[in-house]
Amino acid sequence: MRKIVLFLAAAGGTAFLAAPGQAASFDCSHARAVDEATICRTPSLSALDSEMGGLWYAYSRVPMAMGGNGNRGDAAREFLDRRRACAANVGCLTALYTRRIRALHQGIDDAMAEYFRLWNGG
Repeated sequence: MRKIVLFLAAAGGTAFLAAPGQAASFDCSHARAVDEATICRTPSLSALDSEMGGLWYAYSRVPMAMGGNGNRGDAAREFLDRRRACAANVGCLTALYTRRIRALHQGIDDAMAEYFRLWNGG
């Protein structure tokens, strides 16, 4: 199921491919916060940000049951708050991105399983 969603995200989410001076979710030329600057100057973090951006794009388009969209937004805001708290700590940012990527994969899997269950009359 995840492959279907990721394929669709790749097809429609080409804006998440990193361009020079840009991480997936923000333009590095406008990076002002310490966490953003750290992501922009650290290739491994920029790659994680790109991966997370693509997953977020896919996850944000998966149909959700009532209340699911609010929970999705809350989790995204919490991630950004925690990212800001990591500041320039590459280890903290790497761990945070790794957890968020794992959570997005799980969220896609769970949402798609529920969607297909409902689609099949379950």
